[in-house]
Amino acid sequence: MEETDLTAEELGRVRAALERVPFAHLLGIELEAARRGAVVMRLKARAELKQSEGIIHGGATASLIDTAAAFAVLTVVEPGERTTTTDLTIHYLRPIISGRIRAQARVLRAGRRLVTVSIEVTDDAGALAATGITTYLRVASDK
Repeated sequence: MEETDLTAEELGRVRAALERVPFAHLLGIELEAARRGAVVMRLKARAELKQSEGIIHGGATASLIDTAAAFAVLTVVEPGERTTTTDLTIHYLRPIISGRIRAQARVLRAGRRLVTVSIEVTDDAGALAATGITTYLRVASDK
């Protein structure tokens, strides 16, 4: 896994957070790379994630997008700070049938109340398969 500019503690927090997401485990979402304001997550295309036409279900792609965005946000908020999704827009551009799906999420702006994230999903060949944009609201801190 590639890491840049995250401290060992911050990277540990990202890894530990992923361990606490049973839904991500169910889907098979893995962390490939993390740096401040960005992550890359991946998902292997497999039969359980396909719809009746043999294409990866849009919900699986949406879940990968949402998860990658959440973890990109995690790299820019304080420990104990909580966020929640306020909106998520996805554009499906091409079907994915096999291989690994990669979601690259990048924080566009981390404001005092809102964090906006852009996500690009590519297939094994690097072809753009979907895009997403989402906003997270900073809601509370455990401090």
